[in-house]
Amino acid sequence: MFTTRPELTGDHGMVASTHWLASGAGMSVLERGGNAFDAAVAAGFVLQVVEPHLNGPGGEVPILLWSEADARVSVICGQGVAPAAATIEKMTDLGVDIMPGTGLLAATVPGAFGGWLRMLAEHGTWSLRDVLEPAIAYAEHGFPAVNGIVNTIGVVAEMLAAEWPTSAELWLPGGGVPAIGARLRNPALAQTYGRVLAHAEAASSDRDGQIQAALDAWYRGFVAEEIARFCAQTSWRDTSGEVHGGLLTLDDLGAWSATVEEPSTLDYHGYTVCKTGPWGQGPVFLQQLALLRGFDLSAMDPADYVHTVVECSKLAFADREAFYGDPDFVDVPLKALLSEEYARSRVALVGESASAELRPGRPDGREPVLPAVRRDLVADASRGMSDAPMPDGVGEPTLQSDGQVRGDTCHLDVADRFGNMVSATPSGGWLQSSPVIPSLGFCLGTRGQMFRLEEDLPAALRPRSRPRTTLSPSFALRDGKPWLAFGTPGGDQQDQWSLQLFLSVVHRGLGLQEAIDAPAFHSVHFPSSFYPRTAQPGAMVVEERIGDDVVAELRRRGHEVTVDGPWTLGRLSAVARDADFPGDGFLRGAANPRGAQGYAVGR
Repeated sequence: MFTTRPELTGDHGMVASTHWLASGAGMSVLERGGNAFDAAVAAGFVLQVVEPHLNGPGGEVPILLWSEADARVSVICGQGVAPAAATIEKMTDLGVDIMPGTGLLAATVPGAFGGWLRMLAEHGTWSLRDVLEPAIAYAEHGFPAVNGIVNTIGVVAEMLAAEWPTSAELWLPGGGVPAIGARLRNPALAQTYGRVLAHAEAASSDRDGQIQAALDAWYRGFVAEEIARFCAQTSWRDTSGEVHGGLLTLDDLGAWSATVEEPSTLDYHGYTVCKTGPWGQGPVFLQQLALLRGFDLSAMDPADYVHTVVECSKLAFADREAFYGDPDFVDVPLKALLSEEYARSRVALVGESASAELRPGRPDGREPVLPAVRRDLVADASRGMSDAPMPDGVGEPTLQSDGQVRGDTCHLDVADRFGNMVSATPSGGWLQSSPVIPSLGFCLGTRGQMFRLEEDLPAALRPRSRPRTTLSPSFALRDGKPWLAFGTPGGDQQDQWSLQLFLSVVHRGLGLQEAIDAPAFHSVHFPSSFYPRTAQPGAMVVEERIGDDVVAELRRRGHEVTVDGPWTLGRLSAVARDADFPGDGFLRGAANPRGAQGYAVGR
């Protein structure tokens, strides 16, 4: 099978990410003796600089990792929480009935810094200076403006100039949209990270002491003070159409820290797939697998295969809508949702024709609790989503139907020669999220737009709770041994595109690069996680390479099919290690050609 690039094979290390500069930075760490955790942290900070339209220091990061020393998979939750003052009553008083997709009101505690440093402290070997220097260098000396940055700035340029002058000063140099390939700089961000580093090194000569001092500077020191001041003293227009300030305070920032958790898991045909808890959508991947165990996917023709996967996705995502939320605040019936008995009851709903209903189940006999239907936010599938309101600069689809990025995410995977592996999906704090804090060189994220403003919903807004994020790194064991770290940007599509990679390798025998290059598809049947939460019942999107005959059969079965460009859906990357590594086996790596930006490096 032809692939757009070779699947990399070696035994020293592999790094795959959504930007070649981050992959190169990570590989340089492995070449100089660092481990997978050092490399991932360095690459993660570089992504904040070189993909500012996809993530930033004000965002968040969930991480799945295998530590060879600990011989287990762990989850690091770098997802910040809502402010203590963020209540449904508060939003009602402000006249807000849907959490805004931009501005300060939807800001949560920036968790990425804490997440990366928690991993560095507990599993890394390099110093804070070592992992920060590549990002500082790119921020200070410049990086190339890729198509996605330029397209995103172009979409929001008028709004930045009119409403967010601090952002316009940074992202509209000379008053205009930068050219593709132009050198962009962010000296204020370089100074922020340089100041954090100087504070850390002045506070301690010890590596662990420096990491802790950096966390103090970020969450209790000058960074936190600037964030709190900006939220309290400035107000900006957001997607509600009104002007709002922020709710984050010094207490909110100082009370938060990244946590380490056990993964959610499911066994499937000799593999154990690991995901985050239900504070993220990760378990929906596992629910899809639990349903698909009831089918012989290997024997299906392409149209039947796509139909079956999509119909199972609809059922799993319906349960996400009804039951997922922060388990620190909500009793999520995850064990029941992943049980064989429940899966058997749900598989019976998969018929020969496409369903146009949102059909959550009743795990353990529980009644599903769904948000009220906003008819103005339900699109007619025959017309597509073009008529639904979607303000510029919001949302997290990886690519629009016209091929343009509107708001997105990053992903990176790392494997080293010592047996360690990392899968991470940093996001949030996009340049189009909220106004730049000029003294810091970055903006806050808007992950709070995931919260629902309806009492008693699992994903309802609650003070100091985590939003039900879409960020969903993936990890899989084979026969109990670490095998595959993988993932993709793409909001609600992440656990559909990642699932397709996994199924292609397991059932079709494809290599990593072959699976990434294969034609992709996804459902848009269920409500979007992003403002303004539109839904398109019965609809799905496919890459045109899937074939006219497959499209015709899907339409005959009742699917409302939108045919997108040949290379538009998903930006998967993956690294793997053979089951006997580190013995006679090899490491493998692959990345996505879509968007002409992702890259894998290794040897």
